[in-house]
Amino acid sequence: MAHTIRDRKPLLTRVRRIQGQLRSLETTLDEGGDCAAVLQQIAAVRGAVAGLMNQVLEGHIREHLGNPDATPEERTQDVEQVVAALRSYLR
Repeated sequence: MAHTIRDRKPLLTRVRRIQGQLRSLETTLDEGGDCAAVLQQIAAVRGAVAGLMNQVLEGHIREHLGNPDATPEERTQDVEQVVAALRSYLR
């Protein structure tokens, strides 16, 4: 079973928390909140997304790259997936 399926509940909890933070940011902007509050909320959203990325990435590495039964070809493919995800995320 894939780690994203097995860990679905905590991942969805994180996503819903991020959605709440984004709604709060939108409200602050819509109501003309001050700059410091907006910056603080943006930082909170960024941290929450980073936490989600870390959780999914760690699960992927442990399940796929740490799989002792993986063939060299499967391991190479998994490494390429991780590298592509990191490149995209770190842009």
